[in-house]
Amino acid sequence: MRKEILEWVKTIIISVVIAMVITTFIRPTLVKGYSMYPTLNEYDYLIINKIPYMMHEPERGDIVVFKSHLQTAEGKEKDLIKRVIAVAGDKIKITDGEVFVNDKKLDEPYINGDYTPGEMELKVPEGTIFCMGDNRQNSLDSRDERVGPVKINTVRGKVLVRLYPFTKIGKVQ
Repeated sequence: MRKEILEWVKTIIISVVIAMVITTFIRPTLVKGYSMYPTLNEYDYLIINKIPYMMHEPERGDIVVFKSHLQTAEGKEKDLIKRVIAVAGDKIKITDGEVFVNDKKLDEPYINGDYTPGEMELKVPEGTIFCMGDNRQNSLDSRDERVGPVKINTVRGKVLVRLYPFTKIGKVQ
């Protein structure tokens, strides 16, 4: 009996340790809205990897989840999912529906349509990244002053894989 109890205790302790390790380095999240369409759809269930940004800062092209100052109906700060377009020190310019980073026009086959609304020019401040949704017509992102350049310390992680819908399970590009 005592041996059986000891085995149960060991199993429970190991399970708790594994759960703590997993929740420290990965995090599930649910897509709400269409700002990342066609790359992500509403109600896609994603796994966010926290490890890459413990070792280095986000890079252009990464799809990241970050805490914004926007609030939900319940008064909680919203997490947003967007693509990193420019990093600290980059010069971003949006004009005539096209996006330029460091004076080079971006090739963006992942966006919905071929037009980015807005006119702006900005040097991305140190400690921040400039993020936009792939559905440029319907995305509240760094182009809007309510979001602005995203502080790196608010980035929760990089989108790793999509778990749902089951027909689209796999790595998110």
